[in-house]
Amino acid sequence: MTENKAAQDVIYLASCAVNEQIPDAERVAAMDLKAVYAFAKRHKISAIVAFALESAGYKDQWSTAAIISAQKKAVVFHHELMKVSKELEKAGVWYMPLKGAVLQYMYPVYGMRQMGDHDILIDADRAKDVKAIMEGLGYNIEHFGISNHDVYDKERGPRFEMHTALFGPGHDEKLYEYYKDVEKRLLGDGYEKHLGPEDFYIYLTAHEYKHYTYRGTGLRSLLDTYVYLQKTPLDMAYVTAEAEKLGMAEFEAKNRALARRLFSGGELTQDERDMLDYFLSSGVYGTMDHFIENKVEKEIAKRGYGKAGYMLARFSVPVRKKNKDYDNYANRYPFFYQHKILLPFLPFYRIFHAMKAGRFTTEAKAIKKVKV
Repeated sequence: MTENKAAQDVIYLASCAVNEQIPDAERVAAMDLKAVYAFAKRHKISAIVAFALESAGYKDQWSTAAIISAQKKAVVFHHELMKVSKELEKAGVWYMPLKGAVLQYMYPVYGMRQMGDHDILIDADRAKDVKAIMEGLGYNIEHFGISNHDVYDKERGPRFEMHTALFGPGHDEKLYEYYKDVEKRLLGDGYEKHLGPEDFYIYLTAHEYKHYTYRGTGLRSLLDTYVYLQKTPLDMAYVTAEAEKLGMAEFEAKNRALARRLFSGGELTQDERDMLDYFLSSGVYGTMDHFIENKVEKEIAKRGYGKAGYMLARFSVPVRKKNKDYDNYANRYPFFYQHKILLPFLPFYRIFHAMKAGRFTTEAKAIKKVKV
């Protein structure tokens, strides 16, 4: 993947943009811009690439549209955030903008860092009050009380994710335990809260780690890490100690080294090239292939039963209620459990549907890849 020219060109242009350097005109002239645009869009860094190209004197319909769209969205987001913040403070609800809502102001040009939604941590005890506030501001409820974040949107408007917790019980156990009492780490005398520089970086990395080990994550995550590190001096001894508690010390160190070397033009090691390949193949929201690969690897490591044991478990069907998977299977396949004589055929039914959806081949490849 690192041999992909479009990927190399996008990385080069993004590096120029965040380091406020003008790209080389000859190199830009040799680019397949259609491929560059497509790759940048997949990683949600179209505006960054467009700013770099226009700084080199190259301007077309695509670059202009990408910049206008990103800046317009940034202005709308800011305006709506001010309205939401005002109402939260009026109601006495503490809140804390997260991730892109903070990082966007660290990029060299306003609107350069694109966002799909606004993430805000709120007082979980006031979630229903926040719901009433958002409805009063004309927002629709996409979902409420289902996970660790409630989602609100409006037609031709921004989308807000109001987090009642930074991580839910379904996420990595160490991340969940570490952040379940996050209020103790919050700073700020008023209703708007923030994390200290090190704690913000640790959360940023923890969030990236969650996605990296789930479905994967893309270049924008690496750019966020690089930009934050360039702008913010950190106590790295504290960062390393906390990352160790979260079980992600190795990831943090490798991710930080890759981001710094990649966007400063350094030569990557082979391990870094392999890690970069994973980022490049993920896109901004990851892929189903990576999700299956990561799930297989975690299950084999967690249960310690090797590849053969994993495959046997995948083809097994729980038939007794004492089995911890019984209720899950009974809810997913009620017809088979209502007519238990058919249970021996359930594994074949599952294989058929997995093959139909393309998951069977992906999982087989994932099992082959796992080193045990």
